[in-house]
Amino acid sequence: MTCPHAAAQAAAAPIAVDPMVTDLDGETARIRAAGPLARIDLLGVPALAVTRHADARRLLVDTRLVKDLNAWSLWMSGAVTHAWPLIGMIDAGRSMFTVDGDEHRRLRTKTSQALTPRRLEAIRPAIEKFTAELLDALAEAGKDGAVVDLKSVFAQPLPMRVVGMLMGVDPDANVMLTRQYKKFFSMLTPQDERLALLADLDVFYTDLVREKTARPTDDLTSALILADEGGEPLTEEEVVGNLKAMVAAGHETTIGLILNAVRALLARPEQLRLVLAGEVSWETVIEETLRWDTPTTHLLMRFATEDIEVGDEVIAKGEGVVISYRAIGRDPEQHGPDADEFDITRATPIRHMTFGHGPHICPGAALSRVEAGIALPALFARFPGLRLAVPDTELRNLPVMTQNDLESFPVLLDA
Repeated sequence: MTCPHAAAQAAAAPIAVDPMVTDLDGETARIRAAGPLARIDLLGVPALAVTRHADARRLLVDTRLVKDLNAWSLWMSGAVTHAWPLIGMIDAGRSMFTVDGDEHRRLRTKTSQALTPRRLEAIRPAIEKFTAELLDALAEAGKDGAVVDLKSVFAQPLPMRVVGMLMGVDPDANVMLTRQYKKFFSMLTPQDERLALLADLDVFYTDLVREKTARPTDDLTSALILADEGGEPLTEEEVVGNLKAMVAAGHETTIGLILNAVRALLARPEQLRLVLAGEVSWETVIEETLRWDTPTTHLLMRFATEDIEVGDEVIAKGEGVVISYRAIGRDPEQHGPDADEFDITRATPIRHMTFGHGPHICPGAALSRVEAGIALPALFARFPGLRLAVPDTELRNLPVMTQNDLESFPVLLDA
C-alpha cells in the first residue's frame, strides 16, 4: 500500500532549480517548504532534495546511499548521459569523493595524512603573507575613492594561492586554474567545452603528479603520492582525482565564506560593531555565515541501493538524492524560529553541517576556517570604513547551480 504522503509527494510537480540563480533566497524557501524530501528538477533530471538537518545527519551516514553511478536508475537506463551539464559534478574520476566503504576510507586516509593539523599550522604564516599582499593590492586598486571588486582582487585569489601552494603548483598556474574552474561550474559553458576543459585539467594534474613522483617536495601532492598507510598506495588516477576535486571544493568554498561574511556584516552594522569591539569572535561570524549563507547550495549526488524511509516519505531504490545545504542551514527545527535571520548573538548553538557529516565530511573544512579566520579580521582592520559600492539588492549570483557564488562584490574602502 502506498502511504498518502508518498503519493502526494509523487504527484507534486518538482521545483525546477534555476540555473541562472536569480532568486536564491526564494528558491531556498520553496524547496524547504516542499517538505523533508523535496522533489526538484536539475536541468531536466529529477532528484530528491534533503532539506532538514536531522534527516541529512542520518542519511549522510546511511550505507544504503552511495556515490556509485551504477546505483542510479537514470544513468543505467541511459536517460542521463555525459551530455547532462551537471554530470561532471558526479562522474569526476576516481577519488575519495566518488567511492564508498573501504575504498573511501583508503583514499581518505591518504588525504588525512597529507592535510594534517601540523601542516595547516605550518602554512599559517604563508596565509598571513598572502593576505597582506592582497590587501596591498586592494588598497592600490581602491585608492582615491575608486570602486574595487573585493572578489577578484582579494577573496578569489587568496584561497587559490593557498591551495596552489599546498599542492606545489607553480603560482603562474593559479590564473589558469581559476579560469578553468569558473568555466566548469558555469551553466553558460557549453557541455562540449566543459568536457574539454575537464580533459585539460586531467592533463595538468597528471603532469603535476608525474613531476612530483620523480621529484617529490614538501607539498600535498607529494604527500599523497608517498603516503604509505591505510592499504595500497594511491594510483596516479586516484591522486589526480583527489587533487582535482580538492582544489575545486577548497577554493570555491572559501571564496563564498569570505564574501558572504562580509556581505552579512555590512548589511548589519550593529553586528559588525560587536565584532570589531571584540564582543563577538570572528569564529562565531564564520560559523553563523556557514550556517546561514552556505557556500555550497546543493551537493550532488547520492543514490539509493534500496528503498529508504524518511518519515512518511520514501527514497525509492535507484533515485538520486541531493543534500540541499542552504535549506538545511535555515531549518527552524535545528536552528530555532529565527533560522532565516543572520544573528551572531543568537541564543541557539550554531551547529551546522555545511561541510558535511559522516565519512564524506569535507577534508578541507579546517583549511577554509583558517583562511577566513585570517582574512576577515585583517580586511576590516585595514579598511574599517569598507562598504558596498552598490545596494545589496544589486549583487548577483553567477549561474552556478551547486555553489553560492557572486558575480562580483564592488566596494569602497573608505568611509
